[in-house]
Amino acid sequence: MVPINVDVIGWSGFLLGLAALAAGIGALRKPGIWRTMVDEVVASPALQFVCGMLELLVGGCVYLANPMSAGDVLASALRVMGGFMMAEALVIIAFCDIYTQFWLRNLANMQRGWAVFTVFGGLVLVLAGGYHFTLHPVD
Repeated sequence: MVPINVDVIGWSGFLLGLAALAAGIGALRKPGIWRTMVDEVVASPALQFVCGMLELLVGGCVYLANPMSAGDVLASALRVMGGFMMAEALVIIAFCDIYTQFWLRNLANMQRGWAVFTVFGGLVLVLAGGYHFTLHPVD
């Protein structure tokens, strides 16, 4: 069997960054869309479970694929991010009604700020993932 060389850390950062970048741009293009999404999740127990399980799956993949390493800041940051994603997913599944109230209050006043922060964070991850590719070229 031929081993497949893939820079998992670089791809994790790059793809998560693209997703955050797209989500932030979408929120800037359509103000109030995140509030609408949170309202829909609050109204549907099935959607709460699906969102929680999806975040648990993505967070678990990010956590498991990125080793905690003092020499690789991106891998360590992604591992921590994956851990937070898994914790948030479990909170969404267990306490969605309480947890979403926090976001509904925040999105009412700071929707544009969160969107700009998400775009900036996504851009940082895209650039860090791309930079990781140059540091660790795959044969």
